[in-house]
Amino acid sequence: MTYPLNGIAPLSHLGVIRVEGEDAAKFLHGQLTQDFALLGMDQARLAAFLSAKGRMQASFIGFKRSATEVLLVCSRDLLPPTLKRLSMFVLRAKAKLTDATNDFALYGLAGDTVPDGSQPAWTKADIGTASVVHLYPADGQPRALWVAPAVDPAPAGPALEAALWLWSEVKSGVATLTTPVVEAFVPQMLNYESVGGVNFKKGCYPGQEVVARSQFRGTLKRRAYIAHAAAEVAVGAEVFNTADLEQPCGTVVQVASAPSGGFDTIVSLQISAAQEGSLQVGATDGVALALRPLPYALLEDI
Repeated sequence: MTYPLNGIAPLSHLGVIRVEGEDAAKFLHGQLTQDFALLGMDQARLAAFLSAKGRMQASFIGFKRSATEVLLVCSRDLLPPTLKRLSMFVLRAKAKLTDATNDFALYGLAGDTVPDGSQPAWTKADIGTASVVHLYPADGQPRALWVAPAVDPAPAGPALEAALWLWSEVKSGVATLTTPVVEAFVPQMLNYESVGGVNFKKGCYPGQEVVARSQFRGTLKRRAYIAHAAAEVAVGAEVFNTADLEQPCGTVVQVASAPSGGFDTIVSLQISAAQEGSLQVGATDGVALALRPLPYALLEDI
């Protein structure tokens, strides 16, 4: 069954950090996993903010509204602590960080409602005062993020249930970090290097050495996968291989109700556990997981 993923959904689960000032892009370049120094007005960035140990504290979709204003879209539950942490590093940079969630309206566009749906992910177009960021597709349908001033009218098109948009986020295979899994992963454990979330050629940022070592010394042992469960599972729950119910082999990262029944999820798993044996969430009375194909190729396989 192919469920029609088509329409426009308000995205109340996301928030916006505004970074303003002549050093806005330069400041973010030194803090996040992606290149903001060369960020053009027709581009967006998937990026992560890491601890010194290389663990993800937040994930963003970032883009310029002007030469001196960058918006970072992230999970709303992580916005207050992330804003506080990032602001600590501003020091002498000419950049000011604020919570701009109430200043902007965010919508998810899917299917026929996406302007020029053939555009690749992380390209951006400005339509009037709205910024449209093309995302990874889901279930074969194009998707985009619409960000506009809160006073603007909503984009025109059929309504899409919020639950279907959340499902599309899971099906895209591009995880958005939330509170239960803060500092649980280095970016590659969520395939961020394969979906445009890490730039290995840029300068230093917190946690860079750990990320580079994981990539180039063959130490990466976990990857993100899409899986299906018949019953609901919780973000942050441990995943086990049925051959070893003593030691968890993974973590549930993101969950959404599937339109055809059950629940689809992004899980971060030990590669060895994903390749052999059966998986379940929870060691006792576990919910079985069935892995599904990723909708994109991993960088190591290209």
